[in-house]
Amino acid sequence: MADWNEPRPGTRSPFGSATINGEVIGAGARDEGLRRYMLSIYNYMASGVMLTGIVALLFANSGMAAAVFGTPLRWVIALAPLGFVMAMSFGLNRMQTSTLKMLFWAFCTVMGLSMSSIFFVYTGASIALTFFSTAGAFAGLSLYGYTTKRNLAPMGAFMTMGLIGIILAMVLNFFLQSSGLSLAISVLGVLIFAGLTAWDTQRLRDTYMQVQGTDLVQKVVIMGALTLYLDFINLFQFLLSFLGDRR
Repeated sequence: MADWNEPRPGTRSPFGSATINGEVIGAGARDEGLRRYMLSIYNYMASGVMLTGIVALLFANSGMAAAVFGTPLRWVIALAPLGFVMAMSFGLNRMQTSTLKMLFWAFCTVMGLSMSSIFFVYTGASIALTFFSTAGAFAGLSLYGYTTKRNLAPMGAFMTMGLIGIILAMVLNFFLQSSGLSLAISVLGVLIFAGLTAWDTQRLRDTYMQVQGTDLVQKVVIMGALTLYLDFINLFQFLLSFLGDRR
């Protein structure tokens, strides 16, 4: 990943002001700018989740999903979102902001195609209940990450290591097909992405002072929305695997 979201100490001036690119910015203006910045991230993230949900529902009800998931094309649909994430992450510095936005919306659309399979596995009621439960949990965790004065970086590093662990466990369970291991992965996945949601929100908040007033800010907004989108979607999927009623 590019280092756009690595916080660096800002240069501060007396009486609650900050210096950005040689210009002294008052605390009130800084706070207002931070609110607009975070709101932009949340707007993109929420719009992306909504687009994914609409595409998933339409694709599942069209009958095309049932036909596609019975063919090798299902692997293309399943792996395509990873390709978009890698392209956005590694091509961030070379891309125009408009290109990055286009890739973000394309990613959300492809994720909708991929996630349409949940409508064949779980009941509609349990999907809806899990979605709203995830939304409530995400809002609380993100608010905590935004407002807390505690440094969440050590927890974030621990959660990242845990994420690598459950990815390896998921690969192993693909061959073992163990229901007990599957349950453990779901529970740990919920805990890990709960922690990552709070940590990623704090990182995005702290990044603002390094990008405010620069050409990078819009790119950071898009990549921040992608980060929180992935936290939300993974939290939803692990909760659904843990709590969802199967057909």
